[in-house]
Amino acid sequence: MSNTLEQVQKDLYEGNADAVKAGVEKALAEGMPASEILETGLIGGMDVVGRDFKCGDLYIPEVLLCARAMHAGLDVLKPLLAESHGGTGRAALGKLVIGTVQGDMHDIGKNLVSMMLEGAGFEVTDLGIDTPPAKFVEAVQTLQPKIVGMAAMLTTTMPVMKTIIEALAEAGLRDKVKVIVGGAPVTSAFAKQIGADAFAPDAATAVDVARGLAA
Repeated sequence: MSNTLEQVQKDLYEGNADAVKAGVEKALAEGMPASEILETGLIGGMDVVGRDFKCGDLYIPEVLLCARAMHAGLDVLKPLLAESHGGTGRAALGKLVIGTVQGDMHDIGKNLVSMMLEGAGFEVTDLGIDTPPAKFVEAVQTLQPKIVGMAAMLTTTMPVMKTIIEALAEAGLRDKVKVIVGGAPVTSAFAKQIGADAFAPDAATAVDVARGLAA
């Protein structure tokens, strides 16, 4: 790994957005391909962040800073990556749609998962909070993602996840996507009960699970 990309990883880990942006610009000036800077500098850096978050060495506020630093570097690369992929942008692992279900206004956990998935190489569309089943169905029809992620932080909104899965089935889309569910009250048993493909208890695990489903 070049010294420049090694520094980008270190700055990303420290959550220093300005330094990451400058490092990415320096790497481009040195003639490195945008794809290498993305894979080694940004995604490689976020892999370390995810590992340490899982181990308990980093906490949510720190990981959010790291993810924002990653985005600062990604903003520099996006136009170049779009050109090199015929305008498709970066979707190394495919498209993923995520949202907090209808009736639920919590978004910190969902935002963290979204940013870490993007850092891992997914092209993420975030539907936001209070997302009705019809909006999930429309997003799957329009964007044709590989994976749909649903978050619920309240026991009262958990049943909406089942409604969304049923709506996808009614629209003839259920077999076209993998569904991951998560959130504080959600369990693996509940995921199986409603017919989801996978459950992720935290953001770092969500990245591992999504990578497995996208393979």
